[in-house]
Amino acid sequence: MITPRSSRRAFLGQTSAAAASALAFPLISRGAVLGANSKLNIAGIGVGGKGWTDITSCDSQNIVGLCDVDATRLAKAKEKYPRAVALADWRELLEKHGKSLDAVTVSTPDHMHFPPALAALRLGKHVYCQKPLTHTVWEARQLTLAARKAKVATQMGNQGMSHPRLQREAEVVRAGACGRVREMHIWTDRPGGWWRQGLQRGEAKPVPPTLAWDLWLGVAPERPYAEGYHSFAWRGHWDFGTGALGDMGCHLMNLAALVWPLVDPVSIEAEGVGGTQESPPVASRVTWEFSSARNHGPIKMIWYDGGRRAPSELFGGKITEENGVLVIGDKDTMLTSYDGGAKFLSGATIADFASAPSFLPKHDGWERSHYEEWIAACKGGPKPVSNFDVSGPVSETILLGNVALRTGQKIHWNSATLKADTAAANALVTKTYRPGFGV
Repeated sequence: MITPRSSRRAFLGQTSAAAASALAFPLISRGAVLGANSKLNIAGIGVGGKGWTDITSCDSQNIVGLCDVDATRLAKAKEKYPRAVALADWRELLEKHGKSLDAVTVSTPDHMHFPPALAALRLGKHVYCQKPLTHTVWEARQLTLAARKAKVATQMGNQGMSHPRLQREAEVVRAGACGRVREMHIWTDRPGGWWRQGLQRGEAKPVPPTLAWDLWLGVAPERPYAEGYHSFAWRGHWDFGTGALGDMGCHLMNLAALVWPLVDPVSIEAEGVGGTQESPPVASRVTWEFSSARNHGPIKMIWYDGGRRAPSELFGGKITEENGVLVIGDKDTMLTSYDGGAKFLSGATIADFASAPSFLPKHDGWERSHYEEWIAACKGGPKPVSNFDVSGPVSETILLGNVALRTGQKIHWNSATLKADTAAANALVTKTYRPGFGV
């Protein structure tokens, strides 16, 4: 096994060699400078499931590279983009064809976000990466720093950040509609019927003939294939996913990210039921404490999942939303949800705050615009709303919640040093990587 420190040195050498020996795509030539009307050369790393949405949402550009460990999904993408190079191994894609790429989308299982995203950044490529940004806290910090150093356009795949309704709610809260905010409560109905958690390791089964299992495992510890890992239920296994918090936290914490943002918690405490060494709990509650957040003073943020939600008495006994956010201030309380608009305990409406200043871009066709924002930034436009300077710290906060869940201990956190006050927590801030996968 290799450590994060030694692997970084090794991969720096690998990516430098790859850049020097890169081969051009045979069908697409690059200009020296991209103008606003020029087309980017984009490759998709992971092109099934959400990866299909990601790469097809960029097809106003040149889709020149496709990568997936599932031959069936790769063939489907190749049929849509017949001029693109199609490969199972992202390392081969970047090593042989990186020179001809402008940008990549990364849409793998959570445990494999970091290696290709970091490799692309070190080659100077723009990166769109699915959420959560990474599998560990340390990885999220490294991607944030690497993106800053590379000076490229980045975006995390939490499309709600570009939704005009959510953005207006954030502007209203930031303008003081709730007064000084002291608490936020956030909840989701996941996992439940979406995928299972609280699992034991599955029984070994033959690997499907269309799946490159070793490549799918990537940096994860070696284990036999079992039913349910590919292609979605991996979320319920710690070695591959980040559970309900990692999946939905990046969506439901959008409001907080737009208002403050909430970064660098000083403590995290969590409890869950039904969790195992293999798998996240079936239901949990996580509490972060922040010392300050954009002139609001100390703020507490509480997360619930698995059917739990904020106590109804916090909003007059009328909380029925399955995926919601409650913002409690000294003037008013706002309730909003993943699917609907905001309402205030006082009876006020968003329309009552028409004078609240607008500081965020508004879009038509908001989900597509999340990609278009990134594409425009790749060509020299403004930074996307969920660039890695924003989404990296958000991912750190979310992943620290998982660290607290797994240890069962209250964590006091030092963001500057990436250190907790317990050995058990520090052991989960990063991880050991299986050799050979470019970390």
